[in-house]
Amino acid sequence: MKTNRGFLKISFVYLAVLIAILMVMPPYVTALSSKDKYLIAESCYKKLRQDPSRQKYRHQWMMCISKYQEVFRSDPNDPWAAAGLYMTGLLYHDLFKMSGLPSDQREANDTFQRIIKRYPSSRYKQKAIDHLKNTVPDKNNDELPKKLTHPASQDLPSDHEEVWKSEALPDIAAVIEADIRGESDKKIIMHKKSLKKQTRKELSSDRKAPPVFDPLSDQVLNSETENYRNPQKTSDKNSTFVTGLRYWSNPNYTRLVIDADGDTPFEEHLLKPDPALNTPRRLYVDLANARLGKDMEKIVPINDDLLKDARAGQYAPKTVRVVVDIKTFSKYKIFPLKNPFRIVIDVWGTADRSSELVSVPGKIPIPGDEKVGPGTLARQLALGVSRIVIDPGHGGKDFGAPGYIKGVHEKEIVLQIAKKLAKKIQNELGCKVYLTRSDDRYLTLEERTAIANTREADLFISLHTNAHKNSKAYGIETYFLNLATDDEAIRVAAMENATSRKNISDLQTILTDLMQNTKINESAKLASFVQGSLNETLSKRYDRINNKGVKQAPFYVLLGAQMPAVLVETGFISNAYECKRLLSPEYQDHICSAIVNGIRQYIKDTNPAAILTSVP
Repeated sequence: MKTNRGFLKISFVYLAVLIAILMVMPPYVTALSSKDKYLIAESCYKKLRQDPSRQKYRHQWMMCISKYQEVFRSDPNDPWAAAGLYMTGLLYHDLFKMSGLPSDQREANDTFQRIIKRYPSSRYKQKAIDHLKNTVPDKNNDELPKKLTHPASQDLPSDHEEVWKSEALPDIAAVIEADIRGESDKKIIMHKKSLKKQTRKELSSDRKAPPVFDPLSDQVLNSETENYRNPQKTSDKNSTFVTGLRYWSNPNYTRLVIDADGDTPFEEHLLKPDPALNTPRRLYVDLANARLGKDMEKIVPINDDLLKDARAGQYAPKTVRVVVDIKTFSKYKIFPLKNPFRIVIDVWGTADRSSELVSVPGKIPIPGDEKVGPGTLARQLALGVSRIVIDPGHGGKDFGAPGYIKGVHEKEIVLQIAKKLAKKIQNELGCKVYLTRSDDRYLTLEERTAIANTREADLFISLHTNAHKNSKAYGIETYFLNLATDDEAIRVAAMENATSRKNISDLQTILTDLMQNTKINESAKLASFVQGSLNETLSKRYDRINNKGVKQAPFYVLLGAQMPAVLVETGFISNAYECKRLLSPEYQDHICSAIVNGIRQYIKDTNPAAILTSVP
């Protein structure tokens, strides 16, 4: 008993001195040692160990884990660093026993393996080896002990024992963390004064407030947090809900989309890999004033050549964090789209077009259909055009613009034109052609671009019909991605983007950065050839052909396209004459022939030798 009282006395004296120093010394003098940080972590762990109600909340575990991790990060060569790393693995292992999440067990095992590699002469090496040998993968075979022990205590630095045996430690974390943040002496004193009040509130708030999720995981620990799994029950009406994660990928490109039900600010951060911790490079996006949506899939395994996975978690009560584990990449772009709000993340690797496939004439491949034979033209187009993606606009629940003739809609007409165009391109140019949709299905605008990128298309052509409240408006025009130069271009972009003119103006403020490394000049050239051919071909056969020319505007469907890309407005479906013409199979054939001829001229201009090769 005397010994324990002695330990207690020493502990309180040490901590009292530490707090006193913090209160009177400026931040730059009070740099915390690894030992100080370990003591803070121990205080956190002691509370967790003694209170089963805390153990039900993931954020309580993660709070202690982060404090032990800080011991290692602050100075990996300090004698206390290995102890902090070992306790990190131990807590992850115990957390796994409650959560059942394989990711927690992996974190524990990875941490123990780091100890073995980084501290080969440490006493913790053998402990880590033993722990890995005794790891039981089935959580049902290994219950969480009712009282957590401290197996590391006998191997800690000599003055650890009295700290561990202390029955109660003052919670000085808030004061210490204020110093870490570099706050003023006044703020540190304010933290000290409010410390007791905060501590009194902590236990009651822990039982009432929802747990704060670890950004690298996705599940709650038990049924007591059901309201947090269904945040609509408890959150305020002003919160934005993150509703899903979607992705498309090939070995050299991945597009990830974060869906939400409303606009909200967000920040991106790219973290460098940490060889010492064996952690990968990570990109994460924090969405402010946001909550996780009900029943959304929070972990999306990607496992392509670029990315490992994407995970969404409630990082803070009003912050959702989406973390992307990166294997390798050369560049990435992030940009928001609206109506509905979503955040698009494009990641690129090093392009490799060594394996080219060309379609057999008469066959129209769609995404997922690779059973096509080789052709001769594309094999000689090393840097030319060998595969083209045709995008019939709208579809499914998105009818597009209504026609002048009742019951006619844009989605049907452009699909008819797209199928004919695909066959003509294959028959006349020998290129492989993909349709983003071959039937009446709904695709988001960002998905269409993703299909073109994942198919590594050389050209991307999106087909649409125009519309105007003035039924006398008519004509054909071809667009490429750029800043809009007039109100009419903004109007058309807003219509095709299914958004407002204001959102188009907002988009233009970030468009300059988005268009870096895109094929603007090539797209303008392709648009010029296609528009010129449309006007020449149709003017010879029909009267009242209005050449509205080549224009530029920020179309969502063209954002992020890594190839020359254009959007063709084949006519005004809201005009009586043009609506009737657009329904005509003959008129559709002439439109397709004109576009094929425009593509042919583009190929000849960019790679003249390609046209010399005959098509089988």
